[in-house]
Order: sequence, then C-alpha cells, then structure tokens
Amino acid sequence: MAAIPMLSHAFFEGQIVPFGEAKVSIGTNTLQYGTGAFAGIRGYLDADGETVNIFRLPDHSARLLRSAKLLRAELPFDRDSLAATIVALAERNAPTGDIYIRPFVYKPGFDLTPKLRGMGDELAIYMLQMGDYLDTSKGVRAVVSSWKRIADNAIPSRGKFTGAYVNSAFAKDEAEEKGGEEALLLNEQGKVAEGSGCNVFIVRDGVLTTPPISADILEGITRRSFIRFAVDAGIPVEQREIDRSEVYLADEAFFCGTGVQVSPIIAIDGRPIGEGVMGPITSRLRDIFFDTVRGRNDRYAEWLTPVRQAVPVAAG
Repeated sequence: MAAIPMLSHAFFEGQIVPFGEAKVSIGTNTLQYGTGAFAGIRGYLDADGETVNIFRLPDHSARLLRSAKLLRAELPFDRDSLAATIVALAERNAPTGDIYIRPFVYKPGFDLTPKLRGMGDELAIYMLQMGDYLDTSKGVRAVVSSWKRIADNAIPSRGKFTGAYVNSAFAKDEAEEKGGEEALLLNEQGKVAEGSGCNVFIVRDGVLTTPPISADILEGITRRSFIRFAVDAGIPVEQREIDRSEVYLADEAFFCGTGVQVSPIIAIDGRPIGEGVMGPITSRLRDIFFDTVRGRNDRYAEWLTPVRQAVPVAAG
C-alpha cells in the first residue's frame, strides 16, 4: 500500500509542532488498552479552487468531546475552542486539496492496568491528504459479517473509541477475504447495524430507511446529514430496525460516513441490490452531498467551515 501523504504539522501536547515530533511512548495506556477516542473529519476543496471546506466541524468537535466524557477524559476545550484549534492547524498546513483530519484523545499514563482515571488526558490532531476511501461511483460489494456489532452495554456505541474498532477490523478483514470491499454487521438481536466504519441506508419502494440509533450504531454525522437531505428533497425517511433479508430485497442501498462519504452498495453476499448499479435516490443524495461540500449548494452553507489557502509557515 502506498504511503499516505501526511501534512507537515500536528497539534501535540498543547502546541503545533512538525508532524514527526508528535510522538507518544509505546507504554501509553491508550496504546495498551484502547482507552482513546477519535474523530474523522473531512475538508473538501471548494469549487473556487482556493478554499478547503471542513464539513460540519462544530458537530464533529462536539461528538469527540462527548466521547471524551464517556472516557472520563478532562480536556481544556469546549466545542468552539476545539474547532478553532483544528482550523488553526489546517491554516498552518495550508492544504491545496481534499484533506482528512484526525483529532485523537488519549491517555498518556504508563500504568499497566485497564482503567480510565489517573492516566492523564491529552489531545493530538493530525491531517493528511485523502481522496476516496471507497469508490463512490462504481459501487461496493458488501458481505454480512459473522462478527456481531459490539453492543452499547459492552462498549458505548455513541463513542468513537479506539479499542472498539478491533471489532470493525475483524469484520472488514473477513469481508475482504470473501471478495467484498466492505462488511455489514448485525447487532446481537440479528438486526442490521452498520458497516465496519460507516452507517447504512436502504431504499425500498421509494422510502429511505436506516437503522435507529438504538440499534448499536454510531450516531453518524454524515448519516444525520443524509436524513436532512432526503427530508428537504421530499424523500420519505424511516428510522427503524432492518432485517438481513430485507437488505437483499432492497431496490438500493448505500454506506455513508466521513471515510466512505457515500458509497452505493451494488451487491451483498453475492446478491445484486436492485439492478446492481447505483440507484436514482442514492445518486440524487450523492449529488446533493458533493455539491454541498464543494460549495456549489448554498442551502447547507452553514455546515461548512472554510479555510483559505495560505503560504505555509517554515517548519520549526
């Protein structure tokens, strides 16, 4: 796999430093026990070619702080100051194209015990150049995983915790071994939950349907955006439980999330979804999404935090 191009600077231990200097010890509690939380945030090059639009930055900042609260992490940030720190780092990195932003809450203590208190709490942020994680036009083949989505009463689904994503890794690895690009996880009740790192929607008879937040899913910000897009476009929306067999019978299906953006599902377990190509409702919502993040749709302009390109500051 080709190396991912990291941007030059990171936020680490309260200041902006060259990326290579942002390092933690191998003894860090979060590395040993997964006691960290993170956010995934995208910035998109605007149609003007001069601005990078960070999508729903205040919402991502707020969700990361809620994850930190569940971890009993005490940080000197509120939503607005965290968002401002991310903007400052983006300006320092002076991106010239699409970027992915990874804020990361971690516990730097060295005690060899899985606990939340007394380990210290830190925030780090780094950025990288990033295009499509999955092909957003070709469509993906999904595989229903034999691994179940972690229940909220085991690891809270509403938090993006580092340790929880080993569940996603097992599912994604299995899907790829079976010839797919993405996994579809069921919850302990046998109902559809989400992908390995993304939410899922299906379309049946013109109705857009997605599992409820009580189905052990992440409360996805992109998911919430697509619900808003659909409602505003006059597309009926339901949030309810979905059976595995209902997905097989869907007219359309797609994954959505910061990483996958919006990726049509063309087959699940070798069964074609609809006509085996991107469907009209998926295509319509996909166009609204990309027009929004590229600054071509003013209706949702309040969701964009623009970062003007600037001349990078010399390293040091």
